[in-house]
Amino acid sequence: MDRIADRGAVTVGDIDVSPRFCIGQVAPRPSTACSRQAHGRRQRQRQEEPCGRGCVRERGIGPLLPATQSGMSPPPPGGSNGRRHQQQRQEAVSSMESGGGASGAATKRFTWKGPVIVLVFELLESIAFSGVALNLVVYLATVLHGSTAFNAAHVDTWNGTTFIVPVIGAFLADSYWGKYRTILASIVFYLVGLVLLTVSAAIPSLRPATACQMGESCAPATKTQFSVFFAALYLTSIGTGGVKSALLPFGAEQYDDDAGRPERKQAFFSWFFAAINLGIFVAGTLVSWLEQNVSWALGFGIGTACLFVAALAFAAGTPCYRVQMPTGSPLKDIIRVFVAAFRKRDVRMERDEGAAVLLHEDEAEDEDEDGDSAGQQQRLARTKGLRCLDKAAAIIVMDGDKERESEWSLCTVSEVEGVKILVRMLPIWMTCVLYAASLGQMTTTFIQQGMAMDTRLGGRFKVPVASLVSVEVVFMLLWVALHDAAIIPAARRLTGRPGGLTQLQRMGVGRFLVVLALGTAALVERRRLRAIHGGSGPMSIVWQVPQFVLVAGSDVFCGIAQLEFFYGEAPAAMRSICSAFSFLALSLGFYVNSLVVTLVAAVTKRPGWLATDLDTGHLDYYFWLWTIISVANLLLYMVLAARYTPKQVAAAVVEPMRPSNSGGSDE
Repeated sequence: MDRIADRGAVTVGDIDVSPRFCIGQVAPRPSTACSRQAHGRRQRQRQEEPCGRGCVRERGIGPLLPATQSGMSPPPPGGSNGRRHQQQRQEAVSSMESGGGASGAATKRFTWKGPVIVLVFELLESIAFSGVALNLVVYLATVLHGSTAFNAAHVDTWNGTTFIVPVIGAFLADSYWGKYRTILASIVFYLVGLVLLTVSAAIPSLRPATACQMGESCAPATKTQFSVFFAALYLTSIGTGGVKSALLPFGAEQYDDDAGRPERKQAFFSWFFAAINLGIFVAGTLVSWLEQNVSWALGFGIGTACLFVAALAFAAGTPCYRVQMPTGSPLKDIIRVFVAAFRKRDVRMERDEGAAVLLHEDEAEDEDEDGDSAGQQQRLARTKGLRCLDKAAAIIVMDGDKERESEWSLCTVSEVEGVKILVRMLPIWMTCVLYAASLGQMTTTFIQQGMAMDTRLGGRFKVPVASLVSVEVVFMLLWVALHDAAIIPAARRLTGRPGGLTQLQRMGVGRFLVVLALGTAALVERRRLRAIHGGSGPMSIVWQVPQFVLVAGSDVFCGIAQLEFFYGEAPAAMRSICSAFSFLALSLGFYVNSLVVTLVAAVTKRPGWLATDLDTGHLDYYFWLWTIISVANLLLYMVLAARYTPKQVAAAVVEPMRPSNSGGSDE
């Protein structure tokens, strides 16, 4: 894979500042003689450049292996030095062609096997996880005989832990273990937890002797029985959290970021989302029914078997994967940028046509075809805005000599831009929290509304209200098929973009659809109350179908786009962490929803909007409240999305600047 920079020379005065690249094996940090020789050249070039007292130069990259319009330049003069230079170049190109390196990620061609294995793994893992999560409160109440408050507290704590662990797992994946090893380690915890959970349900001594019906008061399980169960439960939480943090970005990394084929990776995100929901559907129907009507041990055992098969398939696919190695703690790099910018807060960065700097990385790292090195480094273009952080990448030169600076005083342009990306993503992420809270009505108030309606179909068959969540999953799968087969191709023809709609546009569509869903729920509830008070009797539950269809569409548009957005916009070294933002937003959304319910119950008079008997309350007012909240969230999102600056991966850039040491700060 020979890639030689084909750029013309750029000079300022007598100084050559042409973009130059080192042709060699992709590695997280170059340590070859080529890099040492390049460092010496940079030092000599800086000593020759005229720069007065107090001059500040943006951290740049000097010449490594020169490139000219006609190709590679001749080796430097000097006999043995020239021969050594030529030998290094030949060895580097040969190494790249042979596919060597830490990971081989940059040289492996794309194959469909890796992504397919990841999708199958996610489907089976979703069945295993949902088989535990969907019926957890029922198991605590009927098998372990926990009280209502006890069950609610522990289910909330477990859910919170499950969706916070991905953030920790993502940090480990990006910093130390890598995504592949993080998944393998998490599978071990996951399997041990599920096996122990199955054993606790199968062995009589590990559970109370008699079953207890919902609402009955029975003697609770012993401390030993609770301890074994919760140990298994939290091992499962650690395992699923680790898998969730790394599996999606690992699957996406199997694709090339080819500008001509973005639909392949976009389709992967869609089908990953579909795999999650198909697993929820299978667990919510077949597995849940087996657990409650046949055997809890059988239901948990099915989940264990699914994960075991998934683990075998994942391990068997190892030769097919592109595996990228971590480059160190991204959290440390983030802190370094803020510390370095604070230390140089009095430095002014001013433009001047009389000087030029090369905005590039100080460490030369070749990129593979999708812009990433094997060490997950990307060269990011300098962007406008948040210019106060640019000072972290400024090199201070006093009397022609560069000041010696530690890593806590000097950062690369890409490190600075990576922090800018996180700062810009944060407001978008905050709107995701409110969106998740709005979407959470589907599993709470929508179900309560359905319980107050006529659930009979055809006069005989009664629809279980909770099964509407599974029906919503069916609508999601239909939306996914429609999204990929019709909506995106039509948008592609209209906009001319390879991806049809941008990620931010699709997230906006999702937020708009949830507004329509909540408004529809409010209108349905108003009609239901009029029917009850008018003596017409309860309305059919079929009236709820439109709001579930809209919620499903919202989840497809926004859910898939959020997965793509947090992965695609993240700096390459922080993709797992940023991908975990979606799970963190979901977790916080549950807490926001709970807070709003508490406030509404405290403010509204008895019987209140959320009365125990919904026929005497005003659930429609509550839906209108969430409609208003969602509209405000949508408007805020539109403003933030319009002002958002996307990530820009760039080649070498020459930008004129005149830095000085005078006081002041720039934004």
